[in-house]
Amino acid sequence: MEIINYYDTDNQAYWLEKIKESDWGAGQMLYEYINDKKLKSLVGEKTKVLMLTDGEQLVSFCTFAEKDDIQPTELTPWIGWVYTFPAYRGRHLAGELLRYAEQSAKEDGVGQVYISTNHNGLYEKYGYEFYQMMKDIHGEDSRVYVKNL
Repeated sequence: MEIINYYDTDNQAYWLEKIKESDWGAGQMLYEYINDKKLKSLVGEKTKVLMLTDGEQLVSFCTFAEKDDIQPTELTPWIGWVYTFPAYRGRHLAGELLRYAEQSAKEDGVGQVYISTNHNGLYEKYGYEFYQMMKDIHGEDSRVYVKNL
């Protein structure tokens, strides 16, 4: 398995179609934002779409960006849109993407990363701690987690 950044691939159209195959509404939203070239304007120009691949199969994906759905905020950077395809679930493969994003943050001199989610009990197993409830861009409550690096 290999981790690649969508924006660094030579075959973006192929990988974008793989993202579109996700059965998650937020995955479809990510597809639309990338396809319409709006993602970077929404969450930051340095945004990475990290993809864990198994040959030509997309296993899992997430974003690593300056912002996410909690805006405005001084908190940065964010890991978002974390998704693993059903055939690969239960093996903690998303953790590989999280560790990769965390390492990227460390290399950038950042001391912590944030995740906004409605899940409870998922990110704790990867070392994240509940930070606080915050409102997302739709005005809904979101659990914000932090990991000190």
